[in-house]
Amino acid sequence: MTEITNITIVGAGHGGGTFAAALRSGGYTGEIVLIGDEPHIPYQRPPLSKDYLKDAASFQQLQLKPEQYYLDQHVSTHLGSRVESIGPAAKSITLEGGLSLTYGVLVLATGSRPRRIPLPGVDLKGIHELRTIADADALKPIMQDGKRIALIGGGYIGLEVAASAIGLGGGAVVIEREARVLARVASEPLSNFLQDFHRAKGVEILVDSQVTALEGDVEGFVKAVLLSDGRRIPCDAALLCVGGVPNDELAKGAGLACDGGIVVDLSGRTSDPSIFALGDVTRRPLPLYDDQMFRLESVPNALEQGKQIAAELLGKPAPAAEVQWFWSNQYDLKIQIAGLPLGADRRIVRGNPDDGKFSVCHLAGSRLLCVEAVNSPADFLGAKALIGQKPAMDLDKVADSAIALKAAILSG
Repeated sequence: MTEITNITIVGAGHGGGTFAAALRSGGYTGEIVLIGDEPHIPYQRPPLSKDYLKDAASFQQLQLKPEQYYLDQHVSTHLGSRVESIGPAAKSITLEGGLSLTYGVLVLATGSRPRRIPLPGVDLKGIHELRTIADADALKPIMQDGKRIALIGGGYIGLEVAASAIGLGGGAVVIEREARVLARVASEPLSNFLQDFHRAKGVEILVDSQVTALEGDVEGFVKAVLLSDGRRIPCDAALLCVGGVPNDELAKGAGLACDGGIVVDLSGRTSDPSIFALGDVTRRPLPLYDDQMFRLESVPNALEQGKQIAAELLGKPAPAAEVQWFWSNQYDLKIQIAGLPLGADRRIVRGNPDDGKFSVCHLAGSRLLCVEAVNSPADFLGAKALIGQKPAMDLDKVADSAIALKAAILSG
């Protein structure tokens, strides 16, 4: 590969910031330019719905690196700057305001944004979304005043914020249009367990409930969520948490292949050989699942892609494909998921959900594909180690929570 003297990263989130550090630690000595539309150096987003919202973590604790790091490592930052367009032919980008920069290699780490649903009243005061630290700062006063918040969407963000609200002495109602929370991302045993757990903590959970409008008071503040069956759900604030949309507009404008996200190969390369992409904005192949193409929203996914791109650009061997993993903390529950249940044809529950410690194993035949672990770190770690090896498992032993997963491999 021709020597690269400039790598420009658009997106100063967790993925982009970690990738910049990986380039330097990997021995890259050329110019690194890091551009972000927020006025902050890279920080962790997962705590925004948990510790940061509850004031159990400061912004300094969320920062990936202190500000001095970027100065010491000669990483040029353009923060609070939005990229308006990419010129692939000239290898240039244009920032808002007209500044033009050239690149040798461009890496897009533009992430995703909360999906905005077109509801009557969606522009009322007190309607929030949660993606940035500014969003969390706007939400904090409501949470800490002990008010009742309506979570429109029963995904992980909605459940995490509900847990934070209850922990702060407030109230929460989760409104989900599907028949159960986490319907698109979790198994029924895990969904049912979390529904029961949240309800026992005082969260009102409404499933099979379609929101039709948001109602405000005379001052323009949201006061209720209206449902299709006529119910009126009072609230002091509402959070829209109905999924994310990839920020792939720049890529589309540059003519890059996109399909529900920027299409990349195993090395993170887009349809333009000088442009790479990583994180939530990408649609990528999954080697452990027959290279099926997926868009994944998780920090570990972005970090893995950053490693792959760094290896490619630095001329180093490609790292082995990693087992995808995800996590969520709610109350005293540690939910850890290893793998994806793509192609699974059977499900085995290890342990008893009534004990608050169990795992749901997803298999295709005797091959372990995914494990959803609740307060079961040994099962999670065992699954992370096993899934990539694709061994045949003894199903009776898998079902016995007294036997470690690694001891459930069929011999011979």
